[in-house]
Amino acid sequence: MYPERIYYEPAIVNYELGEILKQKFNQVEWIPIENHNNIPQLRSNSNKEFGKMKRYIIIGVRKTHKYVENHKVSDFLVPYTSSGCSAACLYCYLVCNYNKCSYLRLFVNREQMMKKLLKTAAGASKDLTFEIGSNSDLVLENTITDNLIWTIERFAKQEKGYITFPTKFDMVEPLLSLNHRGRIIFRMSVNPPDIIKKVEFGTSPLKNRIHALNQMCEAGYKIGLLIAPVVLLEDWRTLYGQLIQQLADELSSKAKQGLIIEIIFMTYSYVHRAINSEAFPNAVELYDKSYMTGRGRGKYCYRDELRTEAEQFLRQQIAEKLGESTILYVV
Repeated sequence: MYPERIYYEPAIVNYELGEILKQKFNQVEWIPIENHNNIPQLRSNSNKEFGKMKRYIIIGVRKTHKYVENHKVSDFLVPYTSSGCSAACLYCYLVCNYNKCSYLRLFVNREQMMKKLLKTAAGASKDLTFEIGSNSDLVLENTITDNLIWTIERFAKQEKGYITFPTKFDMVEPLLSLNHRGRIIFRMSVNPPDIIKKVEFGTSPLKNRIHALNQMCEAGYKIGLLIAPVVLLEDWRTLYGQLIQQLADELSSKAKQGLIIEIIFMTYSYVHRAINSEAFPNAVELYDKSYMTGRGRGKYCYRDELRTEAEQFLRQQIAEKLGESTILYVV
């Protein structure tokens, strides 16, 4: 990604990464802001500007460092070096407020974040796993900042703990030769090719994602797979049956051994529908009244009977075609 415009907090020049980014993007317009979390000139934009704002980068200093307990694939969710993304997945849960989360935000105080990460891991009575990619896609971010390389090289020296992150991108070549010492868990998110094409705009094709997972496995990384989010279009049985068959055919034998799988069903919302209808008027409509029901304020999820049917189908397909794998959870 090469941004059209950069909004930045002036304090970023006090950090090494801030200076690096200043030099890297010196041909781009830089606009000073007071707060990366509140940019008045973007808040006034209409929903149809959503796609255009994906081409902006916001650079600031992260002020929130509170870890959140997690009981799925990690022990803690960790606020880390970025938030948001330049891709445009129509269901993205980060899009709670389009003029805050539509664009990629980078945080330059990575030394401060790493110091807390290392201290927390070292002080624990057991090996903890830290999810550092819940608010962004760090493989994508790495193409701009090299932060993932920087992070792996430093955390891998630690004698305790693991870090993990998911991705929808295949640009893993810079990570393959790193001395990760088995302290990194790389997880690839997958969906059927038709859903990637129609719903996950700007992300890597399925074939490339599978190849990247094989590469990371061969490089000795611990790996995992997310089927996420499960999007139930009219022909969902065919689409997800073909997906699992392609995984069975193209994942390496080594990657399939003891593979851990997470399954997450899509949650949609009124906000998503409002943005997508204006920003992407020709895109597929993800809300289906016959499939969905309300959950919470302005949110939609799949009806219980359909979700149960789809879960049973996925479990059956995985058992038949990826029998060496383990489903960690379904939500």
